[in-house]
Amino acid sequence: MTRKELMTPTELETSFKQLMAQQRTGSLATITNQGLPYVSMAPFAIDRESAQFIIHISELAAHTRYLMQRPQASFMVCASEVPGEPVRGLPRVSYQVEATDLARGTPAWEAAEKHYLERFPNSAPILTELKDFHLFALKIVRARQVAGFGAAKTLALPDIQRWLQEPFAP
Repeated sequence: MTRKELMTPTELETSFKQLMAQQRTGSLATITNQGLPYVSMAPFAIDRESAQFIIHISELAAHTRYLMQRPQASFMVCASEVPGEPVRGLPRVSYQVEATDLARGTPAWEAAEKHYLERFPNSAPILTELKDFHLFALKIVRARQVAGFGAAKTLALPDIQRWLQEPFAP
């Protein structure tokens, strides 16, 4: 197996935008009360103005309680497997994030709700009726992109912010 040639900045940006457009869930890693890592799945939307992720998770779930206690977390978005293809080169981005639990009824909640419902329109009843669900904004602190086998790079925050704020096609 040979490694891909070093990707150009334009190719990295294209790979990043395709991944963010095509994937709607990520792996959320929080820290338990015992200091152990805990990974779960969370659907996400993108707040383009602030270049943050929005997740909507239930207080009944352990990851929500952990995130409320310790807002530092990791979030990974990874391409889906293709049968018969190697998995080591799956495009993915791992983020270190700082989570903010958005208070219901505030302008921040309403903006996050709008972004979330744009991506998940069938979630309206859960957002409005189930009060144990929280909207969190995930502010990106660091990110590492793997655009393919041997094509990994730590991303600059200004690039991530610009890429998330610009439109991208699915």
